[in-house]
Amino acid sequence: MDKTVPPGAAILLDFIRETEVGRSDRASYDVIYGHNQAKLPKPLTAMTYGEIVDAQAKWSKRFGSSAAGGYQFMRATLIDLAKAVHSISGTDRFTPDLQDRLGYRLLVRRGYPEFITGKISLVQFAENLAKEWASFPVLVSCKGAHRDLKRGQSYYAGDGVNKALVKPEKVEAVLEEILEVARRPHEVDSEAEPLETRVPFPTPKPPRKPVRKSGRFWTWLLTAGGTIVTALKELNLVALDWRVQIAILVVIVGFAVYAITSMPAVRGALGLK
Repeated sequence: MDKTVPPGAAILLDFIRETEVGRSDRASYDVIYGHNQAKLPKPLTAMTYGEIVDAQAKWSKRFGSSAAGGYQFMRATLIDLAKAVHSISGTDRFTPDLQDRLGYRLLVRRGYPEFITGKISLVQFAENLAKEWASFPVLVSCKGAHRDLKRGQSYYAGDGVNKALVKPEKVEAVLEEILEVARRPHEVDSEAEPLETRVPFPTPKPPRKPVRKSGRFWTWLLTAGGTIVTALKELNLVALDWRVQIAILVVIVGFAVYAITSMPAVRGALGLK
């Protein structure tokens, strides 16, 4: 599996390959529709992106479908992905790693980031997967592409070609496993292509000290008290008019109160912002 694919998505892509082509090993990346890969002049993984898209134009008539690779990419899908992923060139070899990256791109389109962050349900994500891969079943009764569906049927049931190849219980189990893996930090720390919905892990704030344990609070309090006492002695306030005494004391006390209440611990204790 390509190293840029997040762990949870890697589990799902392995499961998709096994469901789509019947195997998840290295050879799974060379499979074409109907397992007709032996009829090709060379393996898919030895061909370039451009060569495969060109060849797929004839596969629908020759083999019944243009589906190619471990994720059974249709010709229209590969053309569309090449337009969306500008780093892809027609001369790039259709390697397993490239197929994994393209498969992951399809998962993102179908709501993988929203699924692991809880924005869409497991049932909805499963239906999205069933729309992309016909071998996957829907998990509840719903309207399909061609008719009303029951749980366990392919989204494309009724077209005379497609049917679900895996039980809904198995899909549910795999998706639940993926949610478990996705909750681990490495799922969002992956070096995969950026996802708008990656979830940052909050950094806990250090606990705030109670006011009674704040050394700064007691320092300011004692300093303020000492300043008032010193002022009374030095200025000989008792000889001044009582109104002047009050004014001086108000100024001194005001500065002391401002200094103390400016401390974060005190402001928190007082409910100030």
